[in-house]
Amino acid sequence: MTWEFNDFAPIYIQLIDQIQLRIISRVYPIGEKLPSVRDMAKEASVNPNTMQKALTELERRGLVYSQRTAGRFITEDLDMIKDMKKDLAKEQVENFLLGMKKIGFDKKESISIMEKLAKEME
Repeated sequence: MTWEFNDFAPIYIQLIDQIQLRIISRVYPIGEKLPSVRDMAKEASVNPNTMQKALTELERRGLVYSQRTAGRFITEDLDMIKDMKKDLAKEQVENFLLGMKKIGFDKKESISIMEKLAKEME
């Protein structure tokens, strides 16, 4: 998974979002140790202080925790991760339905299109 940034939000916010996505999708498995701040910053091509700021916020949220001298780890709270995954899915569906409404489709038509595409992707 590559790091992607845009000009619409601060980099550290985008880092938070992307690290959360990596946790939800198990790129960073539950309970596993995260790479060091410097390694993550280098991989993302950002300043280590920016990465530190993002990781500190993830710690504040309880998604990541620190162990003295051992580094940072992904939470083992599976319910928290499941809830985040559901929230992200809900947000994606809401954005899809709002976008479809803007181009003239109602909810029933949008769901029908989504079902057809899902069958085609199988």
